[in-house]
Amino acid sequence: MAGASDKARFYLEQSVPELQELIRKQIFTKEEVTSIARKKSAFEHKLNARGSTASDYARYAEYEMNLDLLRRKRSKRLGVKVTGHAGQRRIFFILDRATKKFHGDIALWLQYLTFARKQKAHKKVAQIITTMLRLHPTSPELWVYAADYAMDERGDVTEARSYMQRGLRFCSQSKSLWTQYLKLEMIYIAKIVARRHVLGLEVIKSSSEQDQVLPAADMEKDIIPLHSTTVKESVPEHQPINTARPEISGTRVASTPALTGAIPMAIFDSAIKKFLGDAAFGAQMFDVVAEFHQLQCTRRILQHIVDTLMKAAPTSPATLKCFINEPVVGLGATSTELPGALITVLDRFDSTIRSLKTLQNDFEKTRTTASVSRHMVRWIIPYLSASELDAEIRVVLTSLLRTAWGQCLYGIESESVDVAAEVTSLLQDLDTNGIKDLVQIGLDPALKAWPAEPRLLALKASNP
Repeated sequence: MAGASDKARFYLEQSVPELQELIRKQIFTKEEVTSIARKKSAFEHKLNARGSTASDYARYAEYEMNLDLLRRKRSKRLGVKVTGHAGQRRIFFILDRATKKFHGDIALWLQYLTFARKQKAHKKVAQIITTMLRLHPTSPELWVYAADYAMDERGDVTEARSYMQRGLRFCSQSKSLWTQYLKLEMIYIAKIVARRHVLGLEVIKSSSEQDQVLPAADMEKDIIPLHSTTVKESVPEHQPINTARPEISGTRVASTPALTGAIPMAIFDSAIKKFLGDAAFGAQMFDVVAEFHQLQCTRRILQHIVDTLMKAAPTSPATLKCFINEPVVGLGATSTELPGALITVLDRFDSTIRSLKTLQNDFEKTRTTASVSRHMVRWIIPYLSASELDAEIRVVLTSLLRTAWGQCLYGIESESVDVAAEVTSLLQDLDTNGIKDLVQIGLDPALKAWPAEPRLLALKASNP
C-alpha cells in the first residue's frame, strides 16, 4: 500500500506539465513556480498524512482557486492563451476528495457547489446535489439550496417544487423549509405576472372587482408593445382559417389557481396543520407573503392567513399583529389607499385592546396588550419619518403613537431580555426621529426594569 509521501508525489507529478507551461509562456517566473510547487507539496503531504482535517482541504481548494484566478488575470493582461481546464479540474478533484473523506461536513459540500456554480459546470452541480442529498436528507438548508439552484439557474419550477416536496418528507418539522417552499411559490407567481406584464397582458381590478386585460393603448410606456396582426395576416393564403378554435382570454388565465394564490394557501394550510396552529410560525409566513405586496393575489392570501390564525389562536400576540397590520401591507406614505386602510387599522386596534381587557388572566392580558402596542409603535415610526406624509394623517398617527407607547410599557419589569432589546430598539428609533418626549417617558421604566442595559444608559446620557 502506497504511503503518504508516495501519494503526495503522485499528485504533484500530475501538475508538472502545467507548471512548465506557465514558465514557458512567462506567466509566472521560475522563482514563483518553485514557490507554488513547494506550497502544493506542503498541502498534499498534509492531506495524505494521518490527522488531516476538513479545513486543510478547504484551505488547499481556496489556495488553488486564488492561484487559478491570478493565472487568468496575468494571461489576459499578457494576451497569452492558456487552457483553464487543468486548474478547474484540479480544484474539482481536491473538493471531491474532501467530500468523500468528510462527507458529513456540510460546509465542504457548499464550497464544492459554490465553485461548481461559479464555473457554470451544470452537470457537475447536478451530480454534487444528488450525492449530497443522498448523504444528508435531513438537512433542510440543502434542500432549499437545491431548489434555489433549480429555480434561479435552470428556471425549472417543477424541479424546484420536487426538491421542496421531497425535503418536506424528510424534514417535515422544519419551519424554515415550509417557509421557503411558500416563498418559492410566491416567486413563481411574481415571475408569471412579470412575464404577462411584458407581453401586454397586465391584469388589473376594475370597480366591479373583475379581472380585465388592459388594451394596448392603456399600457404603460415601459412595456414592450407587440405588433398587432389580424388572423388573416398571420395565416398563409393557402391554409384555411379555423374559426372554431377556442381562445384563452387573459381574464381566464388570470383566474387560474396558479395566479390566484391557491397553491400558497394550500401550503400554509398544510404547514399550520402540521404545527398545530402555531401563531408565531403563521406570522412568519404572513411576513413572507407580505414581501410580495405588488401581486394582486397577495391580499387574498394574507386575508386567508389572518382568518386561519384568528380561528386557531385568537388571543396570540402574533395573530393579533397580523390581524391589525393586514390592511396596510404594501401601502406607502403617499398611497391613495392609506387613509381608508388606516381607518380599518384603528378600528382593529381598538377592538383588539377592548377584547384583551376581557381576559381572565391578568398576566396574559398585560403581556399581550404590551406586545401588540409595541408592534403598533414599530409600524407607525417609519410612516412618521416620511416627509411626504399627509399632515392630517400625521396628526392621527402621532396620537395613536402616544396611546400605543403608553400601553406598551405596562408590566415591562417582568419581561425577558428579548423584550428589553425590543423596547431599547424602539427607544432608539424614537430618539432618531426626534420624538424626545416619548423617549423621556419610556426611559425611566425601561431603566428600572433593566438597569444594566448599556444602550439604555447611553440613551439616558444623551437625553438628560
